[in-house]
Amino acid sequence: MTQQQLLDAVAIGQFTPGPVLSTATFIGYLILGLPGAIVATLAIFLPSFFFVLALNPLIPKLRQYQWMGAFLDAVNVSAVALMAVVTLRLLYQIVVLSTDEFSLDWIALIIIFLSAIAIFRYKVNTAWLILGGGLFGLILPSG
Repeated sequence: MTQQQLLDAVAIGQFTPGPVLSTATFIGYLILGLPGAIVATLAIFLPSFFFVLALNPLIPKLRQYQWMGAFLDAVNVSAVALMAVVTLRLLYQIVVLSTDEFSLDWIALIIIFLSAIAIFRYKVNTAWLILGGGLFGLILPSG
Protein backbone atom coordinates (compact mmCIF):
# COMPACT_ATOMS: atom_id res chain seq x y z
CA MET A 1 0.00 0.00 0.00
CA THR A 2 1.37 3.40 -0.96
CA GLN A 3 1.37 6.48 1.24
CA GLN A 4 -1.19 8.09 -1.09
CA GLN A 5 -3.49 5.06 -0.79
CA LEU A 6 -3.28 5.29 3.00
CA LEU A 7 -4.09 9.01 2.88
CA ASP A 8 -7.02 8.23 0.56
CA ALA A 9 -8.26 5.61 3.02
CA VAL A 10 -8.13 8.07 5.90
CA ALA A 11 -9.82 10.76 3.80
CA ILE A 12 -12.63 8.39 2.81
CA GLY A 13 -13.02 7.36 6.43
CA GLN A 14 -13.29 10.96 7.58
CA PHE A 15 -16.53 11.67 5.72
CA THR A 16 -18.28 8.47 6.74
CA PRO A 17 -19.57 7.35 10.11
CA GLY A 18 -16.92 5.45 12.07
CA PRO A 19 -13.76 6.69 10.29
CA VAL A 20 -11.49 3.96 11.64
CA LEU A 21 -13.95 1.25 10.66
CA SER A 22 -14.42 2.64 7.15
CA THR A 23 -10.68 3.05 6.74
CA ALA A 24 -10.10 -0.60 7.68
CA THR A 25 -12.66 -1.72 5.10
CA PHE A 26 -11.04 0.47 2.44
CA ILE A 27 -7.55 -0.84 3.23
CA GLY A 28 -8.85 -4.42 3.10
CA TYR A 29 -10.32 -3.63 -0.32
CA LEU A 30 -7.03 -2.19 -1.55
CA ILE A 31 -5.10 -5.25 -0.41
CA LEU A 32 -7.41 -8.10 -1.47
CA GLY A 33 -10.37 -6.54 -3.26
CA LEU A 34 -13.90 -7.42 -2.14
CA PRO A 35 -12.84 -10.45 -0.05
CA GLY A 36 -10.28 -8.27 1.75
CA ALA A 37 -12.92 -5.60 2.43
CA ILE A 38 -15.28 -8.22 3.88
CA VAL A 39 -12.60 -9.79 6.10
CA ALA A 40 -11.35 -6.38 7.30
CA THR A 41 -14.90 -5.23 8.07
CA LEU A 42 -15.71 -8.40 10.00
CA ALA A 43 -12.39 -8.29 11.84
CA ILE A 44 -12.93 -4.74 13.04
CA PHE A 45 -16.65 -5.03 13.90
CA LEU A 46 -16.92 -8.49 15.46
CA PRO A 47 -14.78 -7.90 18.58
CA SER A 48 -16.92 -4.91 19.59
CA PHE A 49 -20.08 -6.83 18.81
CA PHE A 50 -19.04 -9.76 21.01
CA PHE A 51 -17.84 -7.42 23.76
CA VAL A 52 -21.24 -5.67 23.88
CA LEU A 53 -23.05 -9.00 23.65
CA ALA A 54 -21.08 -10.36 26.61
CA LEU A 55 -21.41 -7.25 28.79
CA ASN A 56 -25.06 -6.45 28.07
CA PRO A 57 -26.47 -8.82 30.71
CA LEU A 58 -23.90 -7.63 33.28
CA ILE A 59 -24.56 -3.88 33.06
CA PRO A 60 -27.88 -3.91 35.00
CA LYS A 61 -26.22 -6.00 37.74
CA LEU A 62 -23.24 -3.63 37.90
CA ARG A 63 -25.57 -0.63 38.15
CA GLN A 64 -26.89 -2.03 41.43
CA TYR A 65 -23.63 -0.93 43.08
CA GLN A 66 -23.66 2.81 43.73
CA TRP A 67 -20.01 3.38 42.84
CA MET A 68 -20.29 1.33 39.64
CA GLY A 69 -23.46 3.19 38.61
CA ALA A 70 -21.61 6.47 39.10
CA PHE A 71 -18.69 5.15 37.06
CA LEU A 72 -20.97 4.07 34.19
CA ASP A 73 -22.72 7.46 34.28
CA ALA A 74 -19.31 9.15 34.04
CA VAL A 75 -18.39 6.97 31.06
CA ASN A 76 -21.65 7.97 29.36
CA VAL A 77 -21.06 11.67 30.02
CA SER A 78 -17.49 11.35 28.71
CA ALA A 79 -18.70 9.66 25.53
CA VAL A 80 -21.28 12.41 24.92
CA ALA A 81 -18.64 15.09 25.57
CA LEU A 82 -16.24 13.44 23.11
CA MET A 83 -18.96 13.27 20.45
CA ALA A 84 -19.82 16.94 21.05
CA VAL A 85 -16.19 18.02 20.68
CA VAL A 86 -15.72 15.97 17.51
CA THR A 87 -18.96 17.37 16.09
CA LEU A 88 -17.88 20.94 16.79
CA ARG A 89 -14.44 20.36 15.26
CA LEU A 90 -15.96 18.80 12.14
CA LEU A 91 -18.46 21.66 11.91
CA TYR A 92 -15.61 24.16 12.07
CA GLN A 93 -13.65 22.32 9.36
CA ILE A 94 -16.71 22.14 7.13
CA VAL A 95 -17.80 25.75 7.53
CA VAL A 96 -14.45 27.59 7.56
CA LEU A 97 -12.85 27.52 4.13
CA SER A 98 -9.49 29.18 4.67
CA THR A 99 -6.93 28.57 7.40
CA ASP A 100 -5.30 31.98 6.81
CA GLU A 101 -8.43 34.04 7.28
CA PHE A 102 -11.93 33.47 8.57
CA SER A 103 -14.11 32.65 5.58
CA LEU A 104 -17.48 30.90 5.65
CA ASP A 105 -18.81 28.29 3.24
CA TRP A 106 -22.39 29.55 3.01
CA ILE A 107 -23.61 26.52 1.08
CA ALA A 108 -22.35 24.22 3.84
CA LEU A 109 -24.09 26.41 6.41
CA ILE A 110 -27.37 26.24 4.46
CA ILE A 111 -27.12 22.44 4.18
CA ILE A 112 -26.45 22.18 7.93
CA PHE A 113 -29.37 24.50 8.75
CA LEU A 114 -31.82 22.67 6.47
CA SER A 115 -30.64 19.31 7.82
CA ALA A 116 -31.17 20.47 11.40
CA ILE A 117 -34.72 21.56 10.57
CA ALA A 118 -35.43 18.29 8.76
CA ILE A 119 -34.15 16.09 11.57
CA PHE A 120 -35.46 17.99 14.59
CA ARG A 121 -38.75 19.36 13.25
CA TYR A 122 -39.80 16.70 10.73
CA LYS A 123 -37.92 13.66 12.12
CA VAL A 124 -36.41 12.78 8.72
CA ASN A 125 -34.29 9.61 8.71
CA THR A 126 -30.58 10.47 8.85
CA ALA A 127 -29.85 8.27 5.84
CA TRP A 128 -31.93 10.67 3.71
CA LEU A 129 -30.08 13.63 5.19
CA ILE A 130 -26.70 12.11 4.33
CA LEU A 131 -27.85 11.35 0.79
CA GLY A 132 -29.40 14.79 0.35
CA GLY A 133 -26.38 16.60 1.79
CA GLY A 134 -24.09 14.67 -0.53
CA LEU A 135 -26.25 15.49 -3.55
CA PHE A 136 -26.39 19.19 -2.62
CA GLY A 137 -22.63 19.17 -2.16
CA LEU A 138 -22.16 17.73 -5.64
CA ILE A 139 -24.71 19.94 -7.38
CA LEU A 140 -24.13 23.31 -5.71
CA PRO A 141 -20.93 25.30 -6.24
CA SER A 142 -18.47 25.28 -3.35
CA GLY A 143 -17.70 28.64 -1.73
